[in-house]
Amino acid sequence: MAGTTRRRDGNVTQERMLEEAMAAIAEDGLASLTMSALAERLGTSGGHILYYFGSKDLLLLAALRWSEAALAEERRALLARRITAERKLDLFLRLYLPRGPRDPRWTLWIELWARTPGNPALREAQAELDAGWQEDLEALLAAGAARGRFAPLDADARASELLALLDGLSTRVVLGQESGRDPRPALEIARSAARALIPVDTEPGT
Repeated sequence: MAGTTRRRDGNVTQERMLEEAMAAIAEDGLASLTMSALAERLGTSGGHILYYFGSKDLLLLAALRWSEAALAEERRALLARRITAERKLDLFLRLYLPRGPRDPRWTLWIELWARTPGNPALREAQAELDAGWQEDLEALLAAGAARGRFAPLDADARASELLALLDGLSTRVVLGQESGRDPRPALEIARSAARALIPVDTEPGT
């Protein structure tokens, strides 16, 4: 991202603002992220940030969209890889789960969920971002079943169930309720859930 930090007029770019917002959340938590604090980190003014985002809520939503866009690219690359469906599913789980209690993306997700009921714009954004994960997991499961790697299944239903379980598990990790700061036990739980919901086909070709 070098070279994109500032425009020629000295103003911080939108991408840099989002990048720094995510870094601040990872370091100090969401509660400490104010527009003035972010402006100080960036060496700009709070008014400059407000010019682009309008409010802290809109900044947080933009940061989440920015983070999710990068993960969407990783998912597309994962689905295109020439590896087994089981390996793809395992890598999908790793991509979905938080990296620890201070994972900024998951911190933003939890904040979004809390604010969604009274905010139609946030509900729409949540549905849009969730749909990307759902569609890609459905495609992964359907392809695996078609190739005889997974037992016959309803890809839509299994994807929804697994994602719901991953959401709950991820929330526990971010809140520090799942084995402290170590994300590995959560991954093992996710793998166990995936094996239960999406069994490997033991009689391929039948």
